[in-house]
Amino acid sequence: MKKFNKEKIKKIHFIAVCGTGMGALACMLKDMGYEITGSDSKIYPPMSDFLQSKKIIINDGFKREHLLYMPDLVVIGNAVTKDNAEVLSVKELGLNYCSMPEALNRFLAFDKKAIVIAGTHGKTTIASIMAWVLYKAGLDPSFMIGGIVKDFSNNYRLGSGEYIVIEGDEYDTAFFDKGAKFFHYLPHIAILTGIEFDHADIFRDIDHVKNVFKKFISNINKNSSLIAYDNNKNIDEILSTTICRILRYGQKKESFWNIDNICIKPPYTIFEIYKGGTFFLKVKTRLKGEYNLLNALCVVAAADELKILPEKIKLGLETFSGIVRRQDIVGEKNGITVMDDFAHHPTAVYETLRGVKPFVGNGRLIAVFEPRTNSSMRNVFQDVYPKSFEFADMICIRTPALIGKIPEKERFSSEKLVSDLLTAGYDAKHFKDTESIINFLKKTAVKGDLILVMSNGGFDNIHARLLDIL
Repeated sequence: MKKFNKEKIKKIHFIAVCGTGMGALACMLKDMGYEITGSDSKIYPPMSDFLQSKKIIINDGFKREHLLYMPDLVVIGNAVTKDNAEVLSVKELGLNYCSMPEALNRFLAFDKKAIVIAGTHGKTTIASIMAWVLYKAGLDPSFMIGGIVKDFSNNYRLGSGEYIVIEGDEYDTAFFDKGAKFFHYLPHIAILTGIEFDHADIFRDIDHVKNVFKKFISNINKNSSLIAYDNNKNIDEILSTTICRILRYGQKKESFWNIDNICIKPPYTIFEIYKGGTFFLKVKTRLKGEYNLLNALCVVAAADELKILPEKIKLGLETFSGIVRRQDIVGEKNGITVMDDFAHHPTAVYETLRGVKPFVGNGRLIAVFEPRTNSSMRNVFQDVYPKSFEFADMICIRTPALIGKIPEKERFSSEKLVSDLLTAGYDAKHFKDTESIINFLKKTAVKGDLILVMSNGGFDNIHARLLDIL
C-alpha cells in the first residue's frame, strides 16, 4: 500500500465497485466532487443502476486499459486477489492504491467523531437505528451502512454534523492488508454486540476471532466509550484489554442499561428502558424480537452518551421504519405474507424466527433457508443448525447453489440438516433448487401463513416469484 497525499487526489478508480460498501463509498466520494470510475466482473442492478445514476463510469470486467487514464488513487476491494488484471496494472503503472476502509477513514471519518458498530450480529440494524436517531435529533450525521435504510432510501449519507456511523467489520481488509476492517477506524463510541465464531474462511477458531476483537477494543482511546452486550462470555473475557469507559447493556438487572416489561401487541412491541437501575424511557416500536430490542437499547446508550435528550431518542426509535432485507415484508398475496431476511448464522436464524413468531397469529411460520456464506456452506455449523429452527412450523432447506466452492470434506449437507430436523420432530423438507421450493409452496401455503426467506444472496429472486404464483 503506497502512501499518498490526499490533497492531490482528484481522480479515483474502484476495483470491484459493485460491492455494497465499495459502491457506497464511490458514490460518497462522487458527491464530494471527486472524479470516479470503477470496474467489476458482475455488473447488475440494483448497484449498477445506482452507480450510473450518479454518472459514475462502470467498466465491465477487469482490464489494464481501464487504468490507462492514470487515476490519482485506486481503491481495491477485498473481493479481488493479487492476480487480478487491474491489480497487476496498478503496480506496473506505479499508481497509488488503498483499501476501502482506509479510503473511508482518510476521506470521510478522519475529521468526524466515529460511532463504530462491531460484533458478530446486528451491525447493520444498529447502525441504521443509530443514524436515524442522530438525524431525528437534528445532528445531521454521515453514515455508511451495509444495508438500505428505508428512512433514507440509501445505505450512505454525507451530513454536515460531527458524527459518522460506520459498521465495524471483523472481516479482513484486502489481499494486501489481512487485518480486520475495523482496525482502520478510531471510535468515539464503539458498540460491541457479541462475539461468536463466524467467517470460517478466514478464522481458524473462536480464539482467533476473539483476538481480533481484543485488538480492536484495546485501541479505543481512554476518553471514548465502549457499549458492550452483557450476556456474551467472549466479550467478558476480553474487556480487561481496553482502557476506555465501559457500559454494559442487556437484560441483566445489574447492567447499567437494561430492558424490562416487554409487551407484544402486533404490529408493535412496547418495552421499558432502565439506566443505572432507574426508569429512562418507554418505547413503542415495529421492531420484532428481543434481539432487536437489545439492538435499540445499545443505540439508546450511545445516544445518551452524546447527550441527546430522552424525548428525541424516543422519537427516533418510534419512527424508525427498518432496513431492506431485515424482517422486510416484500408483499402479501391471498393472505400469505412473504418476508425477506439476511439471516444466515445459526444464532441469527434462531433469533429471527423467534422474533417473528409472535407476529404470525394463527397462521404458520414457514422458514425457507439457503446456506450461502462461506461459513454456512461449511460443516462447522452442521450440528448447530437443527436447534436454530425451533420456532418454525415448516422448514424448507435448499442445497447451497455455490457448494462447489467448498472443499468436499468441509461441505455442509442440507440433506443431513433435514434428516436431523425430521428426527427431532420438525416438519422439514430438502430441495435441490429454488424452482422446487416455489412449486412446493404454491401447493402448500395457505391464507395466514408467513413465508420467511433467509439468505444473504438474491436466492434466484424467490420472493417476487413466490408473490407471482401464490
